[in-house]
Amino acid sequence: MDLGIIIQLISGAVGGNLAGAALKENSLGTLGNSLAGVLGGGIGGTVLAALGIGGGGATEIGGILSSVAGGGVGGAALLSVVGVVRSMLAKA
Repeated sequence: MDLGIIIQLISGAVGGNLAGAALKENSLGTLGNSLAGVLGGGIGGTVLAALGIGGGGATEIGGILSSVAGGGVGGAALLSVVGVVRSMLAKA
């Protein structure tokens, strides 16, 4: 497994948990936040790589920062979307 992907997944889990802590109404609990974050981190990192943002390999600082940013933001974004959808479904 590529080091960049591992960094993205870990960053996604961290981003998901930080978003869950900041947005209590959208939190899915620690496990749910982590799972949504890991999935979002993988998606976010893949999207950034497809756009060509953050050149360099996983062992270069540019590649590492790109993986951390893509993973963390992707994880937080997906958790927020899932939390909002869950809240909307609970009201219906």
